[in-house]
Parts: sequence; structure tokens; C-alpha cells
Amino acid sequence: MAYDFDLFVIGAGSGGVRAARFAAGFGAKVAVAESRYLGGTCVNVGCVPKKLLVYGAHVADELEQAAGYGWSLEEGHFDWGTLIANKNREIERLNGIYRNLLVNSGVTLLQGHARITGDHEVEVDGQRYSTERILIATGGWPQVPDIPGKELAITSNEAFYLKALPRRVLVVGGGYIAVEFAGIFQGLGADTTLVYRGELFLRGFDGSVRMHLKEELEKRGLNLQFNADIQRIDKQDDGSLKATLNDGRELVADCIFYATGRRPMLDNLGLENTGVELDPRGFIRVDDQYQTTAPSVLAIGDVIGRVQLTPVALAEGMAVARRLFKPEQYRPVDYQNIPTAVFSQPPIGTVGLTEEQALAAGHKVQIFESRFRAMKLTLTDIQEKTLMKLVVDADTDKVLGCHMVGPDAGEIIQGLGVALKAGATKQQFDETIGVHPTAAEEFVTMRTVTR
Repeated sequence: MAYDFDLFVIGAGSGGVRAARFAAGFGAKVAVAESRYLGGTCVNVGCVPKKLLVYGAHVADELEQAAGYGWSLEEGHFDWGTLIANKNREIERLNGIYRNLLVNSGVTLLQGHARITGDHEVEVDGQRYSTERILIATGGWPQVPDIPGKELAITSNEAFYLKALPRRVLVVGGGYIAVEFAGIFQGLGADTTLVYRGELFLRGFDGSVRMHLKEELEKRGLNLQFNADIQRIDKQDDGSLKATLNDGRELVADCIFYATGRRPMLDNLGLENTGVELDPRGFIRVDDQYQTTAPSVLAIGDVIGRVQLTPVALAEGMAVARRLFKPEQYRPVDYQNIPTAVFSQPPIGTVGLTEEQALAAGHKVQIFESRFRAMKLTLTDIQEKTLMKLVVDADTDKVLGCHMVGPDAGEIIQGLGVALKAGATKQQFDETIGVHPTAAEEFVTMRTVTR
């Protein structure tokens, strides 16, 4: 049978665009449908605009440190509207780049909501298209718990378009999005409280990293409320919001921001017209080659609920394109030793196993830890400390994990990700000459086992 397309991609986020572009480059006839914005979550309401806001918040640190270096500055004034307008302009530029990437690759771009109407058929705004294969790359969507007053809260989707910086903010959640936005709001001048129902935020990260960040955030004056959860939200006569906690306490804010998880975006997708199955968490079930339980349908990215990171979606999109249309270049995605960063203030960079994971996997470990005040701060009164940590297999000397909390952590960890991917040993770290004077050299000069 002759189809309109060889591959029909639903979703023009990072994974979908990568798969579509390269599939078209390999000679396939490809269409992409997108109902919202080109570039997906990352470009529009995720990592890119978030990082721009993090940069904005970090300026306050630079201004505070300036006096120690002889700069006499008048009291600064921050304008939220200017930051958001400039951010919006940059996002529009990136939207145009994504459009050009697709169109110039020979991909047919359909801007409208796509709904699967059969194993080989997709409908977009009333027009039906036949396709040999369908790739679902619709990503995730933030969710707010079903509590009274939930409609009064915002999520990351709305945070990037607030008309003004709230004076008082409650951030709810314990994952990286919650921690990052708490730092953004506080760094830009809002009175910020982080509410999390667990004992300590960033579950799954290394224990030393979690505790160190907690201590540093408290130094900065962030109000951390652990073992706490909001039971209801009420709007008061003056327009402020009252959050009633599970222990009966009441907190008042001008904005309540929820970062309590994301669900797969499957709304009106038409999965009932296929044999696609979901896993117990509600994500699309796929095998190691991103094949769903329907022979003609594949899925990648956040919608499959594996590692929900932009570079991982890109790798998955590339793997699908190669396997289908350039099999001689196919290689599976390696989910081991994926470097990642949390753009908290101070930021986290991490790659490999945490201490807890290494022990649970049966490794006999040696831990190397260093805490120090960065050289840049020695001419200031700021007492922030950087943490660096190596988790090493005591039997093989192989470095199992690298973890950092401190300035430029993400930049530094990227290089160490290559080292771990290559199987570097602690001896090889020790024999590597450091770049002096930098914080990064601490990773190759730690000699004493902490425990």
C-alpha cells in the first residue's frame, strides 16, 4: 500500500524534531504535527527560558560580590517585565530556528492538533493522512494535586508569563523544577518558601548533595518547609492566597507555584484507536527500540517516562530515525552515566552512581569528599561552600560517580561525564594535571578517603 508518509511524528519537541529531521535526511517522507509551539517544553516553557531566568537571578550574586573587588555600585533595580520581554524575544527566535530546521530538511510541518484515527492514519484539523509508521513524541504536562483551590495555583507553564514578580511565593514540590524555581524567585527578590511533603528534597540524588544544598539554601534565607503539604488554597479579600497545611498551619502568599510532577500528554490523542498500551504509571509502554504494543506506532521522550531530559529525547529520536531508515548507523541509547544538572543556586552537577546507589548495587566503595569556599568569594563576606564528591569502587578503582554543588557545576560535570563513559579509574583522575587555579581541579587532587 502507498502511504502519504513513511513516518508521521506527533509533537515538535526536541525528540520529535530530531527524529523527523534525520529521518527525512535519510530519504524518508516525513510529517510533523504540532498544536502548540515548535521546540516543545524545553524551548518554550522548560530548560531554555528557565536557564535565562536563572541567569537573571544570579546577577544579584554578582552585584553582592562586586564590592569586594573594588566596584562601588548604586543600589540595583530589577524589572521583571524587561526580563520576560527579552526572554520572549529569544524564544520566538528559537521557534523560527526549529521551523527552519524542519522545513529545510524536507519535513512537512502541520500546525494543528493530531489525533490517531487508525493504525496507519492520523487526522489533523479534519484532514486525514495515511502513514506507514506513527511516532508519538507529545511530551509531558505539569499536574497539580486535586485539592480545594487548585485552580488558584500556577505551574511552570504559567510562571514564564507572569505579568509581575510576586512579592511572596510558595513553591510546592521537592524535585529539580521546584528547587530551581525557588532559587529563581528568591534570587529576583521575592520572599520565597519551599514546601515539600518529604524529609528532604531531590529524592534520588546523592545524600551529600541533598544535605549540602539544603544548608546553602538556608544560608541564603530560603524558607524550607519539609514534611509539609498543602491541603487547601483560599483566595483572601485582598487578593492574596492562603495555603492551609496538613498540620493546620496557614501560609499566605501572592503566588503558589506547583512543581509536583508531570504526566504524559495523551489528551485526545486517539490511542483507543490503536493497540497502544500504557504502563502502570500512565506512560506509553515501549520496548528497547521504542516500539509500542501497536506494530505501526513508536514513542519516545517524556511520554514514555524513562529519563525525562532533553538530551535523552534527542538521543532517542536519533535512534529511531537510524533504526528505521539508516540501520547500518543504528546504535541503542546508553542510559548509563547520563550527566545532568540542577540549576539551583548554587547549582548541582552529577554523573554516575550516587553513594547510596553504589552501595545498593553491592559495590565496596571509597568516598572522596571536599568542601571549600571558592576562591572568588575570598574577597567577599559570602560564606557559601562548594561540595565535590567522588564515589569509587574500592576493588577496581573505577570511578562510579561524580557529584558537585557549586558555581559552574553543570559545565564541569559535562567533561567528567566523558571520563566516566570511558571507564576512568581514580588513579587516572589522580594522574591528570589540574587547571590552576580553578574549582574543577579539586576533582583531580582529592587524595584522602573521606570514608
